Amino acid sequence: MILFLTLCYIALLYVLVKIRILPASMPVKLSPIAFSLIIFAVLFIPLQWGAPEGGVQVLRHSVQIVPNVAGQVIEVPVKPNTPLKKGDVLFKIEPTQYQAKVDQLQAQLNLAKKRLAQFTQLKEREVGNRFQVEEAEANVAGLEAQLGNAKWELDNTVVTAPADGFVTNVALRPGSRVAALPLAPVMAFIDTSESLVAMQVQQIAVRNIEAGQPADVTFKVLPGEVFTATVEQLIPANALGQAMVSGMAANPTQLGAVPFVALLKLDDTAAAERLPSGAFGKAAIYTKSGEAGHIIRKITLWMDAWLNYVVPF
Repeated sequence: MILFLTLCYIALLYVLVKIRILPASMPVKLSPIAFSLIIFAVLFIPLQWGAPEGGVQVLRHSVQIVPNVAGQVIEVPVKPNTPLKKGDVLFKIEPTQYQAKVDQLQAQLNLAKKRLAQFTQLKEREVGNRFQVEEAEANVAGLEAQLGNAKWELDNTVVTAPADGFVTNVALRPGSRVAALPLAPVMAFIDTSESLVAMQVQQIAVRNIEAGQPADVTFKVLPGEVFTATVEQLIPANALGQAMVSGMAANPTQLGAVPFVALLKLDDTAAAERLPSGAFGKAAIYTKSGEAGHIIRKITLWMDAWLNYVVPF
Protein backbone atom coordinates (compact mmCIF):
# COMPACT_ATOMS: atom_id res chain seq x y z
CA MET A 1 0.00 0.00 0.00
CA ILE A 2 2.90 2.38 0.76
CA LEU A 3 4.35 1.59 -2.67
CA PHE A 4 0.97 2.21 -4.32
CA LEU A 5 0.53 5.59 -2.61
CA THR A 6 4.11 6.57 -3.44
CA LEU A 7 3.60 5.69 -7.11
CA CYS A 8 0.43 7.77 -7.13
CA TYR A 9 2.39 10.68 -5.62
CA ILE A 10 5.14 10.30 -8.22
CA ALA A 11 2.56 10.28 -11.02
CA LEU A 12 1.03 13.46 -9.61
CA LEU A 13 4.47 15.12 -9.40
CA TYR A 14 5.20 14.12 -12.99
CA VAL A 15 1.99 15.77 -14.20
CA LEU A 16 2.63 18.94 -12.18
CA VAL A 17 6.18 19.19 -13.51
CA LYS A 18 5.06 18.61 -17.09
CA ILE A 19 2.47 21.40 -16.92
CA ARG A 20 5.12 23.59 -15.25
CA ILE A 21 3.31 24.10 -11.97
CA LEU A 22 6.31 22.67 -10.11
CA PRO A 23 9.97 22.99 -11.15
CA ALA A 24 12.04 19.90 -11.88
CA SER A 25 14.32 20.72 -8.97
CA MET A 26 16.23 18.33 -6.70
CA PRO A 27 13.86 18.83 -3.70
CA VAL A 28 10.92 17.89 -5.91
CA LYS A 29 12.76 14.80 -7.18
CA LEU A 30 13.60 13.70 -3.64
CA SER A 31 10.17 14.46 -2.20
CA PRO A 32 8.79 10.90 -2.90
CA ILE A 33 11.26 9.57 -0.33
CA ALA A 34 10.05 12.07 2.26
CA PHE A 35 6.46 11.30 1.28
CA SER A 36 6.99 7.55 1.85
CA LEU A 37 8.59 8.15 5.26
CA ILE A 38 5.80 10.49 6.37
CA ILE A 39 3.07 8.11 5.21
CA PHE A 40 4.78 5.23 6.99
CA ALA A 41 5.20 7.17 10.26
CA VAL A 42 1.84 8.94 10.32
CA LEU A 43 -0.50 6.25 8.96
CA PHE A 44 1.02 2.79 8.77
CA ILE A 45 2.74 2.56 12.15
CA PRO A 46 -0.41 3.65 14.09
CA LEU A 47 -2.42 1.33 11.82
CA GLN A 48 -0.81 -1.69 13.50
CA TRP A 49 -2.67 -1.02 16.75
CA GLY A 50 -5.50 1.23 15.50
CA ALA A 51 -6.81 -1.31 12.98
CA PRO A 52 -4.92 -4.54 13.72
CA GLU A 53 -4.92 -7.25 11.07
CA GLY A 54 -4.41 -10.97 11.59
CA GLY A 55 -5.17 -14.43 10.32
CA VAL A 56 -8.53 -16.01 11.09
CA GLN A 57 -9.70 -19.62 11.24
CA VAL A 58 -13.22 -21.03 11.34
CA LEU A 59 -13.55 -23.38 14.31
CA ARG A 60 -16.35 -25.75 15.27
CA HIS A 61 -16.75 -28.00 18.28
CA SER A 62 -16.01 -31.67 17.71
CA VAL A 63 -17.94 -34.12 19.91
CA GLN A 64 -16.47 -37.56 20.46
CA ILE A 65 -19.40 -39.99 20.28
CA VAL A 66 -19.15 -42.61 23.02
CA PRO A 67 -22.23 -44.80 23.69
CA ASN A 68 -23.62 -44.96 27.22
CA VAL A 69 -24.13 -48.74 26.92
CA ALA A 70 -22.06 -51.56 25.46
CA GLY A 71 -23.15 -54.05 22.84
CA GLN A 72 -23.16 -55.09 19.22
CA VAL A 73 -24.05 -52.52 16.57
CA ILE A 74 -27.03 -53.62 14.45
CA GLU A 75 -27.60 -50.55 12.28
CA VAL A 76 -25.65 -47.47 11.13
CA PRO A 77 -28.08 -45.34 9.10
CA VAL A 78 -25.96 -42.19 9.16
CA LYS A 79 -23.95 -41.16 6.11
CA PRO A 80 -20.62 -39.32 6.42
CA ASN A 81 -20.58 -35.55 5.89
CA THR A 82 -24.38 -35.40 5.55
CA PRO A 83 -26.21 -32.63 7.49
CA LEU A 84 -28.05 -33.93 10.54
CA LYS A 85 -30.56 -32.45 12.96
CA LYS A 86 -30.39 -32.85 16.70
CA GLY A 87 -31.96 -36.20 17.60
CA ASP A 88 -31.30 -37.94 14.26
CA VAL A 89 -30.18 -41.56 14.68
CA LEU A 90 -26.43 -42.19 14.38
CA PHE A 91 -26.42 -45.93 15.10
CA LYS A 92 -28.30 -48.62 17.04
CA ILE A 93 -27.06 -51.23 19.51
CA GLU A 94 -28.66 -54.67 19.96
CA PRO A 95 -31.41 -53.99 22.57
CA THR A 96 -32.43 -57.58 23.45
CA GLN A 97 -30.56 -57.89 26.75
CA TYR A 98 -31.64 -54.42 27.85
CA GLN A 99 -35.28 -55.08 26.96
CA ALA A 100 -35.11 -58.35 28.89
CA LYS A 101 -33.79 -56.52 31.95
CA VAL A 102 -36.63 -53.98 31.72
CA ASP A 103 -39.22 -56.80 31.47
CA GLN A 104 -37.67 -58.64 34.42
CA LEU A 105 -37.62 -55.58 36.66
CA GLN A 106 -41.15 -54.63 35.61
CA ALA A 107 -42.38 -58.07 36.65
CA GLN A 108 -40.54 -57.83 39.99
CA LEU A 109 -41.98 -54.36 40.56
CA ASN A 110 -45.53 -55.54 39.87
CA LEU A 111 -45.07 -58.34 42.40
CA ALA A 112 -43.53 -55.98 44.96
CA LYS A 113 -46.45 -53.56 44.62
CA LYS A 114 -48.87 -56.44 45.07
CA ARG A 115 -47.05 -57.58 48.22
CA LEU A 116 -47.04 -53.99 49.53
CA ALA A 117 -50.78 -53.78 49.07
CA GLN A 118 -51.24 -57.11 50.89
CA PHE A 119 -49.00 -56.13 53.83
CA THR A 120 -50.76 -52.77 54.07
CA GLN A 121 -54.15 -54.49 54.18
CA LEU A 122 -52.96 -56.92 56.87
CA LYS A 123 -51.60 -54.06 58.96
CA GLU A 124 -54.90 -52.20 58.71
CA ARG A 125 -56.62 -55.35 60.01
CA GLU A 126 -53.99 -55.49 62.78
CA VAL A 127 -52.83 -58.88 61.55
CA GLY A 128 -49.54 -57.73 60.02
CA ASN A 129 -46.90 -55.40 61.41
CA ARG A 130 -45.43 -52.04 60.42
CA PHE A 131 -41.98 -53.48 59.68
CA GLN A 132 -43.31 -55.64 56.85
CA VAL A 133 -45.01 -52.61 55.26
CA GLU A 134 -41.86 -50.48 55.48
CA GLU A 135 -39.75 -53.29 54.07
CA ALA A 136 -42.17 -53.70 51.16
CA GLU A 137 -42.18 -49.93 50.49
CA ALA A 138 -38.36 -49.91 50.40
CA ASN A 139 -38.38 -52.88 48.03
CA VAL A 140 -40.83 -51.08 45.69
CA ALA A 141 -38.75 -47.89 45.72
CA GLY A 142 -35.57 -49.82 44.97
CA LEU A 143 -37.14 -51.70 42.06
CA GLU A 144 -38.57 -48.46 40.63
CA ALA A 145 -35.06 -46.93 40.66
CA GLN A 146 -33.59 -50.02 39.00
CA LEU A 147 -36.35 -50.04 36.40
CA GLY A 148 -35.74 -46.36 35.63
CA ASN A 149 -32.05 -47.07 35.07
CA ALA A 150 -32.85 -50.10 32.91
CA LYS A 151 -35.19 -48.03 30.73
CA TRP A 152 -32.50 -45.39 30.42
CA GLU A 153 -30.05 -48.04 29.23
CA LEU A 154 -32.63 -49.37 26.76
CA ASP A 155 -33.24 -45.89 25.39
CA ASN A 156 -29.50 -45.40 24.95
CA THR A 157 -29.22 -48.38 22.62
CA VAL A 158 -30.29 -45.80 20.02
CA VAL A 159 -27.50 -43.22 19.78
CA THR A 160 -28.63 -39.88 18.36
CA ALA A 161 -26.99 -36.65 17.19
CA PRO A 162 -26.31 -34.32 20.17
CA ALA A 163 -26.85 -31.18 18.04
CA ASP A 164 -27.15 -30.00 14.45
CA GLY A 165 -24.09 -31.04 12.49
CA PHE A 166 -22.57 -34.02 10.71
CA VAL A 167 -20.31 -37.00 11.32
CA THR A 168 -17.13 -37.49 9.37
CA ASN A 169 -14.97 -40.53 8.68
CA VAL A 170 -17.69 -43.08 9.55
CA ALA A 171 -15.85 -46.39 9.98
CA LEU A 172 -18.46 -47.99 12.27
CA ARG A 173 -20.30 -50.93 10.68
CA PRO A 174 -23.07 -53.35 11.76
CA GLY A 175 -21.52 -56.21 13.69
CA SER A 176 -18.95 -54.04 15.44
CA ARG A 177 -18.94 -54.14 19.22
CA VAL A 178 -18.83 -50.85 21.08
CA ALA A 179 -18.08 -50.13 24.72
CA ALA A 180 -19.05 -47.36 27.10
CA LEU A 181 -15.46 -46.21 27.55
CA PRO A 182 -14.52 -42.50 27.32
CA LEU A 183 -11.21 -43.38 25.65
CA ALA A 184 -12.89 -45.39 22.89
CA PRO A 185 -15.03 -43.00 20.80
CA VAL A 186 -16.69 -44.56 17.75
CA MET A 187 -17.49 -41.40 15.78
CA ALA A 188 -16.43 -37.77 15.49
CA PHE A 189 -19.44 -35.43 15.35
CA ILE A 190 -18.93 -31.86 14.10
CA ASP A 191 -21.35 -29.46 15.78
CA THR A 192 -22.46 -26.83 13.26
CA SER A 193 -24.92 -25.08 15.58
CA GLU A 194 -22.18 -22.58 16.45
CA SER A 195 -19.34 -21.30 14.28
CA LEU A 196 -16.35 -19.64 15.90
CA VAL A 197 -14.17 -17.24 13.92
CA ALA A 198 -10.88 -16.95 15.79
CA MET A 199 -8.49 -14.14 14.90
CA GLN A 200 -4.87 -13.81 15.95
CA VAL A 201 -4.09 -10.45 17.56
CA GLN A 202 -0.54 -9.27 18.14
CA GLN A 203 0.17 -8.16 21.69
CA ILE A 204 0.85 -4.53 20.75
CA ALA A 205 -2.80 -4.20 19.63
CA VAL A 206 -4.49 -5.98 22.56
CA ARG A 207 -4.87 -2.84 24.68
CA ASN A 208 -7.19 -1.19 22.14
CA ILE A 209 -9.53 -4.13 21.43
CA GLU A 210 -12.93 -4.27 23.13
CA ALA A 211 -16.07 -6.35 22.70
CA GLY A 212 -18.53 -4.84 20.25
CA GLN A 213 -15.97 -3.24 17.94
CA PRO A 214 -16.58 -3.67 14.18
CA ALA A 215 -14.40 -5.89 12.02
CA ASP A 216 -14.04 -7.05 8.41
CA VAL A 217 -13.20 -10.62 7.42
CA THR A 218 -12.26 -12.31 4.16
CA PHE A 219 -11.74 -16.04 3.53
CA LYS A 220 -9.72 -18.05 1.03
CA VAL A 221 -12.73 -20.25 0.27
CA LEU A 222 -14.86 -17.21 -0.63
CA PRO A 223 -12.55 -14.99 -2.71
CA GLY A 224 -13.63 -11.50 -3.62
CA GLU A 225 -15.94 -11.18 -0.61
CA VAL A 226 -15.48 -9.18 2.59
CA PHE A 227 -17.83 -9.87 5.49
CA THR A 228 -18.63 -7.51 8.33
CA ALA A 229 -18.29 -8.86 11.84
CA THR A 230 -18.29 -7.85 15.50
CA VAL A 231 -15.77 -8.62 18.23
CA GLU A 232 -17.39 -10.94 20.77
CA GLN A 233 -14.48 -11.17 23.17
CA LEU A 234 -10.72 -11.17 23.48
CA ILE A 235 -9.53 -14.34 25.19
CA PRO A 236 -7.30 -13.05 28.03
CA ALA A 237 -4.84 -15.95 27.95
CA ASN A 238 -2.56 -17.84 25.61
CA ALA A 239 -0.55 -21.06 25.70
CA LEU A 240 2.55 -19.53 27.33
CA GLY A 241 0.46 -18.03 30.12
CA GLN A 242 -0.77 -21.28 31.65
CA ALA A 243 0.88 -23.13 34.53
CA MET A 244 0.61 -26.89 34.18
CA VAL A 245 0.19 -28.99 37.32
CA SER A 246 3.17 -31.31 37.54
CA GLY A 247 5.39 -33.09 40.00
CA MET A 248 8.44 -31.87 38.12
CA ALA A 249 10.59 -28.85 38.85
CA ALA A 250 10.02 -25.69 36.82
CA ASN A 251 11.08 -26.22 33.21
CA PRO A 252 12.52 -23.15 31.44
CA THR A 253 10.37 -22.16 28.46
CA GLN A 254 11.35 -20.06 25.50
CA LEU A 255 9.46 -16.83 26.02
CA GLY A 256 7.95 -14.74 23.27
CA ALA A 257 5.17 -12.36 22.31
CA VAL A 258 2.68 -15.06 21.39
CA PRO A 259 -0.49 -13.61 19.80
CA PHE A 260 -3.79 -13.58 21.65
CA VAL A 261 -7.08 -14.72 20.12
CA ALA A 262 -10.17 -12.58 19.50
CA LEU A 263 -13.49 -14.26 18.75
CA LEU A 264 -15.51 -12.62 15.97
CA LYS A 265 -19.16 -13.06 15.06
CA LEU A 266 -20.09 -12.65 11.40
CA ASP A 267 -23.11 -10.42 10.77
CA ASP A 268 -24.10 -12.69 7.86
CA THR A 269 -25.25 -15.85 9.65
CA ALA A 270 -25.89 -17.66 6.37
CA ALA A 271 -22.26 -17.15 5.35
CA ALA A 272 -21.08 -18.39 8.75
CA GLU A 273 -23.09 -21.59 8.32
CA ARG A 274 -21.72 -22.38 4.86
CA LEU A 275 -18.09 -21.83 5.78
CA PRO A 276 -16.27 -25.16 6.23
CA SER A 277 -14.46 -25.91 9.46
CA GLY A 278 -10.83 -24.87 9.16
CA ALA A 279 -11.47 -22.14 6.56
CA PHE A 280 -8.62 -19.63 6.70
CA GLY A 281 -8.57 -15.94 5.95
CA LYS A 282 -7.68 -12.47 7.21
CA ALA A 283 -9.52 -10.01 9.41
CA ALA A 284 -9.13 -6.45 10.63
CA ILE A 285 -10.60 -4.92 13.78
CA TYR A 286 -11.39 -1.21 13.79
CA THR A 287 -10.65 0.23 17.22
CA LYS A 288 -11.15 3.76 18.52
CA SER A 289 -7.47 4.52 17.95
CA GLY A 290 -6.06 5.76 14.65
CA GLU A 291 -9.44 6.10 12.97
CA ALA A 292 -7.92 8.16 10.14
CA GLY A 293 -6.11 5.08 8.87
CA HIS A 294 -9.10 2.72 8.96
CA ILE A 295 -9.90 3.39 5.31
CA ILE A 296 -6.43 2.17 4.35
CA ARG A 297 -6.96 -1.07 6.24
CA LYS A 298 -10.32 -1.53 4.49
CA ILE A 299 -8.64 -1.06 1.11
CA THR A 300 -5.84 -3.52 1.89
CA LEU A 301 -8.37 -6.10 3.09
CA TRP A 302 -10.38 -5.73 -0.13
CA MET A 303 -7.14 -6.20 -2.07
CA ASP A 304 -6.48 -9.41 -0.10
CA ALA A 305 -10.03 -10.59 -0.86
CA TRP A 306 -9.48 -10.27 -4.62
CA LEU A 307 -5.99 -11.74 -4.41
CA ASN A 308 -7.59 -14.85 -2.90
CA TYR A 309 -8.59 -15.79 -6.45
CA VAL A 310 -4.93 -16.32 -7.40
CA VAL A 311 -2.92 -16.60 -4.15
CA PRO A 312 -3.40 -20.06 -2.58
CA PHE A 313 -1.53 -19.41 0.67
